[in-house]
Amino acid sequence: MSGAGAPKLDPTELGDVAGLRVAIVAAQWHAEVIDGLLDGTHRALKEAGLEATTLLRVPGAFELPVAARRLAASHDAVVALGVVVRGGTPHFEYVCQAATLGLTQVAVETGVPVGFGLLTTDNDEQAFARSGLPGSSEDKGYEAAQAAVQTAAALRAHPLT
Repeated sequence: MSGAGAPKLDPTELGDVAGLRVAIVAAQWHAEVIDGLLDGTHRALKEAGLEATTLLRVPGAFELPVAARRLAASHDAVVALGVVVRGGTPHFEYVCQAATLGLTQVAVETGVPVGFGLLTTDNDEQAFARSGLPGSSEDKGYEAAQAAVQTAAALRAHPLT
């Protein structure tokens, strides 16, 4: 069962997505949750008539921005997937803030949409609930891919003059 988050992609409402080059960068930590996010991402791309041209795995969420920046140079959209679970130290806040600001910076500086599939949760149960795995209530991988593709299509429809 996929999550109950965003509505299913309707390719007829997306605009021109033909030939969009989409990359995925995914952290390795929390492998089961990441696998669910990846499945949702691939499903959203397939529904849009696309597939990821590149999948790059990085150690953790902190490394997502640098990899997304590299991929943005040769892709029309990037989907960033990661999981950070709160622990007993301030590490959670530092990693979440750095990854979020870094991914935002990539999108703004390059003009390439970055789908934000970084789960920042208080516990493992919340991560699984957002993973798109069977029994989850949300599918953040799907939603991140959907947002990246829709934004890339909108930007393509309104080029700089």
